[in-house]
Amino acid sequence: MRTARVILSVISAVAACACNIDGVIESPVGDDELNRRPDTPSSSIHVTKVFEYTPAPGQFINNTIVGGFDGSETTPEAAAAYAIRRMNEGGYVSLGAFGGYIIAGFDHSIENDGDYNIAITGNSFDSNSEPGIVYVMRDENGNGLPDDTWYELKGSEYGKSETLRDYSVTYYRPEGDNQPVRWSDSLGGEGEIDVMRLHRQASYYPAWIEEDSYTLTGIRLAARNYQNENGTWTNAPFEWGYADNFSPIDRLTDDDNAAGLASTNHFKISDAVDENGSPAGLKFIDFVKVQCALNAKSGALGECSTEVIRISDYNLIKRL
Repeated sequence: MRTARVILSVISAVAACACNIDGVIESPVGDDELNRRPDTPSSSIHVTKVFEYTPAPGQFINNTIVGGFDGSETTPEAAAAYAIRRMNEGGYVSLGAFGGYIIAGFDHSIENDGDYNIAITGNSFDSNSEPGIVYVMRDENGNGLPDDTWYELKGSEYGKSETLRDYSVTYYRPEGDNQPVRWSDSLGGEGEIDVMRLHRQASYYPAWIEEDSYTLTGIRLAARNYQNENGTWTNAPFEWGYADNFSPIDRLTDDDNAAGLASTNHFKISDAVDENGSPAGLKFIDFVKVQCALNAKSGALGECSTEVIRISDYNLIKRL
């Protein structure tokens, strides 16, 4: 029995260690350090791949004039290819109405240095904010795919009673061309995505979605849009923590064009929380998801739809 215990002790000691090729025993890498991909001089500042682009219906979806589509986006793969090409060209990718999202990844891991680490550029300006919730993921299993755990980056509306979690909207394919897209939600509400005068593509329903209806689920913020006395509309901003939002806090004023179009919001990995609201404690991330957080429309401006122009590693930008 003593011999067996000795053998088991040796096996346990070996299992708890990692050996290099010279046979030197080293301490094991912790789970929170596994699959880290350090940046190199050749690393891209911006995301290099879009894994999924599933917008809600909207006035820029399928639009070949201002939306940048060319009509070939008839599969999910073609839609993802459109999205990364569009961002590489500096054009905006619209997420459509509530729940529309994009999932993208970097060619390296982004480190959590406690400060701002991620930059997301949208087309918000002083009177027009269309906020998107931001999520991050670490490549825990090391397969290069965003199939692990998403963590929400807390924003100013996190935990408020008017912020709805697990809110869903189902969109229905129109029966013909140039018709609004009907929707119903998980609260029993219903409405339409209006056809806009300036955006007359045949359909606002994504061409690559084969089903006659699809459901998007996410976090819904309470809308802050309102109509002015002169009939125009204002999409008011939120304090901080959202993409495509004219924030007075995370839209850093020393950024280029901070007060104009294509303004950038900045995010801290340290703001990531798990499903229970506890700090995620992520040391780095590999993937980012942005999802439109409003179910609202503003008259002639149409539906409130998050737009994404760039998703960037702000750590690398800080080094420039």
